[in-house]
Amino acid sequence: MAECKESDWKLFRVKVVDWQENYMARLNQKIIKILSDENRTQSDRFWKASKIIDSEKKSVGVVCELKRSMLKWNIVSLINQKVITMDDLSDFSSELQEHIALMMRD
Repeated sequence: MAECKESDWKLFRVKVVDWQENYMARLNQKIIKILSDENRTQSDRFWKASKIIDSEKKSVGVVCELKRSMLKWNIVSLINQKVITMDDLSDFSSELQEHIALMMRD
């Protein structure tokens, strides 16, 4: 796989922080809704919230290995996990966008 451009790498390191914060904000709202659901028992609320946290804590939308060699795979994972969309890549080079589009088709 071709090396990514320095500009794409720098941009990714900036954008991934916001992408993850936005994703975790959505997760937190989902958890708040569960914890606030008065139609559920306290234990059901707790275990349902715990299950979401456990399943998401290793998600690339929450934690991501910031290695240049992982950039394209991280982006594909972010898209697959609905953390971002292809539209979020509009500031990246056309080469990177095309490569990600090809990876998404496979």
